Amino acid sequence: MVKKLLCATRFGISAKIVQVEATFSRGLPSFIITGLAGNSIQEAKQRISGALANNNFESLNFKITINLSPSDLHKNGSHFDLPIALLIALQKQDVNLEHWFAFGELGLDGYIKDSNLIYPLLLEIAKINPNSNILLPKEGEKLYSNIPNLNIYYASNLLEAIEMLKNPQNKAKSYEFNFKNIEIDSKKYYYDDNFGLDFSDIKGQMVAKRAALIAAAGMHNIIFEGSPGCGKSMIAKRMRYIMPPISFEEMCECASINTLNNNEGRYLALRPFRNPHQSSSKASILGSVMQSEAKPGEISLSHNGILFFDELLNFHKNILESLREPLENNELSISRVSIKVNYPACVLFIGAMNPCPCGNLYSTQKECRCSDIERRKYQNNLSEPLRDRIDIFVKMEENKNNQIISSKELFSKVLEAFIMQKKRLQTKLNGKLDESDIEKFCILNDENKNLLDMAIQRYALSFRGRQKILKVARTIADLDKSTDIKKEHLLEALSYRAI
Repeated sequence: MVKKLLCATRFGISAKIVQVEATFSRGLPSFIITGLAGNSIQEAKQRISGALANNNFESLNFKITINLSPSDLHKNGSHFDLPIALLIALQKQDVNLEHWFAFGELGLDGYIKDSNLIYPLLLEIAKINPNSNILLPKEGEKLYSNIPNLNIYYASNLLEAIEMLKNPQNKAKSYEFNFKNIEIDSKKYYYDDNFGLDFSDIKGQMVAKRAALIAAAGMHNIIFEGSPGCGKSMIAKRMRYIMPPISFEEMCECASINTLNNNEGRYLALRPFRNPHQSSSKASILGSVMQSEAKPGEISLSHNGILFFDELLNFHKNILESLREPLENNELSISRVSIKVNYPACVLFIGAMNPCPCGNLYSTQKECRCSDIERRKYQNNLSEPLRDRIDIFVKMEENKNNQIISSKELFSKVLEAFIMQKKRLQTKLNGKLDESDIEKFCILNDENKNLLDMAIQRYALSFRGRQKILKVARTIADLDKSTDIKKEHLLEALSYRAI
């Protein structure tokens, strides 16, 4: 007789469902695991044998064969311990296990331990096989309790897990987030109004703050250019706290990706913020993949949030050029001989750069020491195709006033613009709209169409540049609580375009 339980393994950044099969036959005592099982699964034999023996199960006095199907898929992870042990422990009992998933690493005393790999697998199962019955380690209850579309049960040890499968009555309850939220069309969006860094710390630079507000409200890519010390990095680091509210699905994606990178996977109402150093390697920025194991890079870890490149032009040109595809498509594809992985990369890209190598080109107090050739070479590190993917360019000048605006004031404006976007039934923020959405949501009257056509001809703007202007103008109109894009909105959007 063959007994079966379900589990899952990582395949790139997604999951593949694995059927764990067990058969028991007469012969010399042995314990065999087949189906391209990795070392972490092969070592499960010793953990499972110890756990069963210490819980008074005499189950290893015959030939045990475990098969992990499909057998042509590489599998890894200590979370296979629990399903294998349950199949052995329940070999002589009439319990229907075929529609159950089980995840957990076993201690030698039978205690069920949590694993970093379980969380992203559960999120995928919730998508591809909803309403499944899942048996999980009790110690991970706080993390797993908010996953939707799953019937989750918890057990602390092997004996509890066996009783749960025999009598599955205590399904776990879902917990509600304690984050602040707004509800639009029966859907909740969460936010955190604890401003760790506040815009009130920055005096002056009202043009740059206005541009930062527009970028945050519509998730538009932005570059700040200015002399050292003018506030570029300060503004960039504070933009995280005025970003639009985040949906539950987006929180799940962020937590899953961070778990894959061995960071703590947890729900946060604050969108991600990543600030890699200019010495970072290409693999650390873009991510890597070996066989079926994926390692997301900085651009994926900042998915649904901000990727900030300080001292932009000091990054290697190969890294800057490799950003062109993900900034355009909001995802990054990495292909190897045996696998192709698509990393999500819907980010608000922020760059901060000096106007020249010495940084003093725009300064009224210091003299620029760079030659024309040095300036041109420095600026050429930012290619035209990459410039074309930036929505907003801001030239920052030295502070001449002490005007202040707080993050709370800016966030309230972002919130109003966000509500307008969602009430238009947009699934994406303005900066990430595709061509069909632009035609639907970024409508111009005849006068504004003529104005935009004149700008395109005069400044030789590309089709992508035209789309960027429309999307920025749509966000400016939302901040102005206008249902239509007006002339002043279009002119402001044009003013942020790099000519």
